[in-house]
Amino acid sequence: MSALPLLTSPVTLEGHHASLVPLSHAHADALARASAEGELHRLWYTAIPAPEAIGPEIARRLALHAAGSMLPFTVLDADGTPAGMTTYMNIDSANRRVEIGSTWYAQRVQRTGLNTECKLLLLTHAFETLDCIAVEFRTHRLNTQSRRAIERLGAQLDGMLRAHQRAANGTLRDTAVYSITAAEWPTVKTHLEWQLLRPR
Repeated sequence: MSALPLLTSPVTLEGHHASLVPLSHAHADALARASAEGELHRLWYTAIPAPEAIGPEIARRLALHAAGSMLPFTVLDADGTPAGMTTYMNIDSANRRVEIGSTWYAQRVQRTGLNTECKLLLLTHAFETLDCIAVEFRTHRLNTQSRRAIERLGAQLDGMLRAHQRAANGTLRDTAVYSITAAEWPTVKTHLEWQLLRPR
């Protein structure tokens, strides 16, 4: 039996609405412009880097990759323009588990097929190439937009981590934890593919 690929090995994942490429400092200017759209960094219940913080955020994610706990991506739209960031994070190589998180998208691509395709690409790679046993998603309990998007993927709510983290504004975050297991993946994959094909 051949060795399984490392969960942290850089990879490019390509689709019709979006592509995921290894995060790079070369993407900083375009990502800063994407972050500025709609002033998304001002949302109190999520952590989207402000345009001027994109460089340090890229450096932070690349450092976590070097430490073996994150695999960061730049999200490209259908035209190949950087439109956001996402990661495999909290990587548990021994148990072949990852969390898909630290995700944000420019306002112009929200409520399009881009997010669904990004999740399909990441989940397909996690389950079919990396042989993961489960993939997690986490978000603020009060981030209803994010929670509905996770639920539309077909993920199940595992539970709530009460007073899990302290936010930048000092408030305590209750974290909603969702997951998809390897046994559920074939059904979830069919559902995501249908979502991409159905008229919008």
